[in-house]
Amino acid sequence: MEPRIFNGRSHHKSSSTNLVEYTVSELSFALKRTVEEAYGLVKLRGEISNFNGQHSSGHCYFKLKDENAVIDALIWRSTFQRLKFKPEQGLEVVVKGRVTTYPNKSTYQIVIDDLEPAGIGALMALLEQRKRAARRRGPVRRAHRKLPLPYLPRIVGVVTSPTGAVIRDILHRLADRFPCHVLVWPVRVQGETCAVEVAAAIHGFNGLIVGASVPRPDLIIVARGGGSLEDLWGFNEEIVARAVAASTIPLISAVGHETDWTIIDLVADYRAPTPTAAAERAVPVRADLHIQVTSFGLRAMSCLRRLVEGAAQSAARARPRPAAARAKFWRCRVSASTA
Repeated sequence: MEPRIFNGRSHHKSSSTNLVEYTVSELSFALKRTVEEAYGLVKLRGEISNFNGQHSSGHCYFKLKDENAVIDALIWRSTFQRLKFKPEQGLEVVVKGRVTTYPNKSTYQIVIDDLEPAGIGALMALLEQRKRAARRRGPVRRAHRKLPLPYLPRIVGVVTSPTGAVIRDILHRLADRFPCHVLVWPVRVQGETCAVEVAAAIHGFNGLIVGASVPRPDLIIVARGGGSLEDLWGFNEEIVARAVAASTIPLISAVGHETDWTIIDLVADYRAPTPTAAAERAVPVRADLHIQVTSFGLRAMSCLRRLVEGAAQSAARARPRPAAARAKFWRCRVSASTA
């Protein structure tokens, strides 16, 4: 028999057949190389199943399925941390990754490098699912737990991008209505780190100490301009909702346009349709306030004047009469009784 070289080793053909004899490891790793070379990097669409969150190692193990088949899926911890959209049970997704095999179990799987919802329909379904969960058991405050907004805040904290039209509109509107001290906490308002930065900003404002060199705001505005559902998705993350619910400082949400509703709107103490509307709700108009104060002052002076005049009249009626008047009064009474 002629020896045959395979994977650096000599393999002999069977005397009765032409079949080559392999070890289990040799065949398993040969299949692994074949699968990886044949498919390499692929895009795959399917529904997430058997997802139970991150493993204690930080990796994620779940399955992707359609109506006819199932494939194991894996996301390494380092990849999971940078994903813009996190996997959720039942979500239809499009993933990009490498198909490989796991020789120890003779299974194949896809190692995911990127993940996104399968179109706007999947995002809308996920958003509605999160809204229902937030209303049922999530961090959404009940109506009686909403914090009242201060009528005239001395310091307003704004969580938004430091560039762009949003911060300019808010500052301009506050200056027009009632100038006050504004603290801006710069964050990214879309992208992978948006939710983490916004939550950190809310916690940061709440962590400031009254009377410190950086003053603690009396009111917080979280603002962003309009955009697609994907652009606003950071404000639908649970980490942001929980940060808002935990805030002891009253908070106004102003994310997107009037028709855009995100999870943060359900949790905030007040939802403004636009960033400009948030600034209008934050402070009163100074001229109107001056008129009100003046009106209150005039009414108070009028009430005080009436009180003083009434007291003077009461004192005059209660004042004792002079002695001559009392003597004349008694002479009149005696003459009347004699007659």
